[in-house]
Amino acid sequence: MTLFEIAILMAVFLCALTTGLVYTFAVVVMPGIKTLPDYDFLSAFKVMDRVIQQNDPRFTVVWVGSVLALIIACILGFGALDGIQRLMLIAVTLIYVLGVQAPTFTINIPMNNRLQALELETLTPAELQAERAAFEGRWNYWNAFRTIVAGISTLTLISLAIRL
Repeated sequence: MTLFEIAILMAVFLCALTTGLVYTFAVVVMPGIKTLPDYDFLSAFKVMDRVIQQNDPRFTVVWVGSVLALIIACILGFGALDGIQRLMLIAVTLIYVLGVQAPTFTINIPMNNRLQALELETLTPAELQAERAAFEGRWNYWNAFRTIVAGISTLTLISLAIRL
């Protein structure tokens, strides 16, 4: 097995895990906590996000590793692929980085950090409702966007790996 083949398989695996994570938030976590009252919703999200922000190595290896494996596969793919396969690998790398990672770091994480900074216990019911309204819809929209892009990226990587 070549270094490129190892890199593309790692990219498939780690991107698939990342897809599963954002998908789980889209179809299980967020719909599950949607039914909670405002304070409980915001508190529950803060608790889950805190687990991620504590840099659990299992999360970090998957999230950061997906980007690194994909970039390494793209670099190694220049020598191993040609034509449409090379273009597909370049495109999927750009699409994944810009469509999954960029929104995460420019939209979702800043929203999460803002929520983490809130002292929920000091907010009035009207303030809790306003904070939730400002958070929930926008966060869910961008998570759905990331989920779709991550899924398409993973399927594209699988199709490339199958052709090797």
